[in-house]
Amino acid sequence: MTAPTDTQRVVVVITGVSGAGRTTALHVLEDLSFYCVDNLPTPLLPETIALWHTSPSLRRMGIGLDVRGGEFLASADDAVRSLRAKGEHVGVVFLDAADEALVRRFSETRRRHPLASAFPDDDVAGLIHREREAIGDLRALADQVIDTTRLSVHDLRRLLIDHFRSTTGTALRMQTRIVSFGFKYGVPADADLVFDARFLANPHFVPELRPRSGKDATVSSFVLEHPEGREFLTALEGFVAPLLPKYAREGKVVLTVAVGCTGGRHRSVALAEALGARLKLEAPGDVTVAHRDIDRGG
Repeated sequence: MTAPTDTQRVVVVITGVSGAGRTTALHVLEDLSFYCVDNLPTPLLPETIALWHTSPSLRRMGIGLDVRGGEFLASADDAVRSLRAKGEHVGVVFLDAADEALVRRFSETRRRHPLASAFPDDDVAGLIHREREAIGDLRALADQVIDTTRLSVHDLRRLLIDHFRSTTGTALRMQTRIVSFGFKYGVPADADLVFDARFLANPHFVPELRPRSGKDATVSSFVLEHPEGREFLTALEGFVAPLLPKYAREGKVVLTVAVGCTGGRHRSVALAEALGARLKLEAPGDVTVAHRDIDRGG
């Protein structure tokens, strides 16, 4: 599939043998802001596409098709050919793996093969063989066949992000969240990087500053114009900024950088605001700033 124009709508069909990574691929599409539908009955595909065309904001759609479609799967290749004949920009990605790798994955995850109920006398290897026969026509339609035999989940995710960037013109935009917090209320559970600002002079002990937050210019100046505050902010930027493209390259969707002080109202807030402003100038993707405990009284 060639890369679409900026205004062209794109449909990506994700299919393949069970256990080869189809769910991971759909999750990647969702992270790339695709509207995704999994295990859609093939007869509903044209109607779904027609309905999708009525939405001006949803220009990318991902559709998961696999052997669970049962008797509907037989018409899947005809449906894809028909959509392409009508001018729809439809790509098909087929995920595959060696039989021994698939058998091992089913054993490790303790998941049942989707055909196990229909063929209770078959072992997993036999079910995989039946599945390959059922979805062979879709494999022939694929623009890209990806062998995941030797790929970890993270390897597959990186490969798919690169593939969809080149074929659909969409790139993963990592969101960087700078969050201030108070240690006495606990470290944020979703924090990836945690920094402690409790060594800095505390505005809480300055009567005229205590009622204000770190978003106040006077409090911010108290924290950041002190030599230790300036040094810490520079060190934070120097540590975090080079890491952002590396996290983005690994396919991380949200990176949470937490900056804490005692109550989460003064020092951490001022630092989070300043760090966020600096990172917005150089960070890939989006940078947001949030203050978890700013209203708790410090």
